[in-house]
Amino acid sequence: MMGGDRGLNVTASGVALALSRHPDLSCTLVGDESQIRTAMKAVIDSDRVDIVHSSESVDMHESPASALRFKKDSSMRVALDLLGSGQVDACVSAGNTGALVAAARFVLKTLSKIDRPAIISTLPRTHGHVHMLDLGANIDSPAEILMQFALMGESMVRTLEGIDRPSVGLLNVGSEEIKGSEVIKRANELLKASGLNYVGYVEGDDIFNGSVELVVTDGFVGNVALKTSEGLAQMLTRVIREEFDRGFLTRIAALIAAPVLRSFKNRFDHRAYNGAVLLGLNGTVVKSHGNVDGLAFSHAIDTARLAAQKDLIGHIRHDLEASSISSDKVAPL
Repeated sequence: MMGGDRGLNVTASGVALALSRHPDLSCTLVGDESQIRTAMKAVIDSDRVDIVHSSESVDMHESPASALRFKKDSSMRVALDLLGSGQVDACVSAGNTGALVAAARFVLKTLSKIDRPAIISTLPRTHGHVHMLDLGANIDSPAEILMQFALMGESMVRTLEGIDRPSVGLLNVGSEEIKGSEVIKRANELLKASGLNYVGYVEGDDIFNGSVELVVTDGFVGNVALKTSEGLAQMLTRVIREEFDRGFLTRIAALIAAPVLRSFKNRFDHRAYNGAVLLGLNGTVVKSHGNVDGLAFSHAIDTARLAAQKDLIGHIRHDLEASSISSDKVAPL
């Protein structure tokens, strides 16, 4: 509850919204108990809310090593401990991403045959959305790791979306076989032999044109693509608002176009897509953006709830065991 750029101002309202949407949802709130009670006074008496006190919190700029070593009673660490002991079904945090990845890996451990966890999320497109991973958990990933990402992501899309054989693409600088680094070319060969519905290389514009359901890349490229798309959406919204506010006639035009503008905003509102799953761990961990509002944080809770209901980790574990990839650790951090 203490994580994110605005802490309880966001997480408290997000929890309240999620509880109002889902009668079957119960939330365990981890953090400073007195502050949580003040922020959640409207719903704190609900029998669907518990509070677990923690005396520390992880700063958004704190190093992962420092947080892991010195903040054992942080709200992030205590929440992950609750997940690891089976007292909760999923963990949601808007806090420091590096610290969350490090602590989650230490507490929960990776699944069999998985070397590194990866961050996966959905991005809006013209029709529906696309899943993409890795979005920043790993800066540099060899071909074998990209193959693991593809297997986990495909399992997640199939489990949560109900798509029998989701299409998988490998992000590259071109669609031609001769293009790409040696790592990408090696990953391409592994994916061809994987049995997945692999369509080959995809380029940046394929993320949004609907050609695949899952895009696989390393965390450096994935995070750049994610932040670029979010920045573009925010820029377009700001420019449209400025243009309609230029004068009397443009304001009249804005009133006429209001239904269309609302529809545009609803279709591409990044808040509705908040909540990235940290795949590859023995537990469901969802990362919310740090600089969001309560509505966005509530959608991260929605993602965690759905993953727990669908037994996402169980399905991924089953699919990995049935796969042909080696269980040998190939690239330790």
